[in-house]
Amino acid sequence: MRSFPDDLARAQREWSATYRQLAERPGRTELRRRLYRLSTQVFFHPHWQHGRPRPAEWRELRDLADVGERLPR
Repeated sequence: MRSFPDDLARAQREWSATYRQLAERPGRTELRRRLYRLSTQVFFHPHWQHGRPRPAEWRELRDLADVGERLPR
């Protein structure tokens, strides 16, 4: 498994949590704005500066975020 920067993994975890909240409460402007901001943070993160990630890399980042959501804090 590849290693992702902490801030990128954190942004992806926040994206996943916000997406779930928006699915539960559709139409919430503040959640849509937050999702848009987080999407930008993840997609344009400096980690991807050498080229856009392949689908497998996106999947790995999303899986990492999903595991992080299940861990106790």
